[in-house]
Amino acid sequence: MKKTLVLLLLVSVYSATAQENRSITTAVPFLNIAADARSAGMGDMGVATSADAYSLQWNAAKYAFAERKMGFGISYTPYLENIVTDVALLNANYFNKLNDRSAFAFGLRYFGLGEVELRQTIDEEGTTVKPNEFVLEGAYSLKLSRQFSMAVSGRFISSNLKFPLDPSVDSKAATAFAVDVSGFYYSPEIAYNNYDGRWRAGFNISNLGSKIAYDQGGQENFLPANLKLGVGFDFILDQDNVLSLTTEFNKLLVPTPQDFNEDGQIDSQDNERYQQISFLEGVFDSFNDAPDGFGEELKEVTWALGAEYSYQNAFMMRAGYFNENELKGARKFFSLGAGFKFKATQVDLSYLFSTSKIKNPLENTLRFSLTFNLGEEFFND
Repeated sequence: MKKTLVLLLLVSVYSATAQENRSITTAVPFLNIAADARSAGMGDMGVATSADAYSLQWNAAKYAFAERKMGFGISYTPYLENIVTDVALLNANYFNKLNDRSAFAFGLRYFGLGEVELRQTIDEEGTTVKPNEFVLEGAYSLKLSRQFSMAVSGRFISSNLKFPLDPSVDSKAATAFAVDVSGFYYSPEIAYNNYDGRWRAGFNISNLGSKIAYDQGGQENFLPANLKLGVGFDFILDQDNVLSLTTEFNKLLVPTPQDFNEDGQIDSQDNERYQQISFLEGVFDSFNDAPDGFGEELKEVTWALGAEYSYQNAFMMRAGYFNENELKGARKFFSLGAGFKFKATQVDLSYLFSTSKIKNPLENTLRFSLTFNLGEEFFND
């Protein structure tokens, strides 16, 4: 008999550990893990922060406002570090400004789950496999005015989590394509009574794409499509000191699991009907399908607050808070971060403290990012 093992990731960001079965699960949840230390240090946010090399994950429209001609960044995020040592998220991004109005970027995110030994009985010799997931992505950003830009991004997703215990069984990675549409507003510097300031705002509709399946003709899973909205303000206290405050809201554009036949539980028939929802239909349904109405829809919105203090654009300190409702995943945490810049090189670190009763897989984890900003400078006033 043909047997196949599908690895069910306990590291899912949207796991079923919520108090009710109304938490929303998706495929490839690693796409929602903050892959760089700067964003992680501010509560996993980046849709309305200033541009950096890692904007591809958060809001590619920011690249049009990058201050240098090109940049390259690499980052490392250990995962489930308190349990295993070989699970991690790696990220590499490159951007290049074609001129003052436009830019392009490419990136790779690789989520390795280390080595897993498979066996059908305790006496059988095990087979070692290395499950992994990765994303190849690219984007083009263009200023539509001096203060506003938009971008279109595309990504190829591969999830290699399925391995046959029978060598005669063909096993392939599940794949999908997705696109993002994003926008970014970056105001000119404004003079106030005691300081100068600058407004920032952004949106990103991300991971819009067909559902992903591990078996041909089998169950299809939604990609983690998201709507991110954010706004921020830079307090430019003087030429050396800048304090940036940002808030961000996120709504998963995936339908809520429901008891369609109203028998008091979500059973196989409900799951079968849920599977028939197309990804596009699911995007629109996600705004009005919560069983308890608008109040529950609001519970599906996560929010974050973040702050970044910069001294002479060479030393940065960061802090953030992220909140998710207890019935929808219960992720709640504080984060701290710091950055150091010397000439064209910048190093960023971040650390996470969970405030939820549910264990966070990134709790007490130190993340690293290294960025190189090269070429001529651009001024965005």
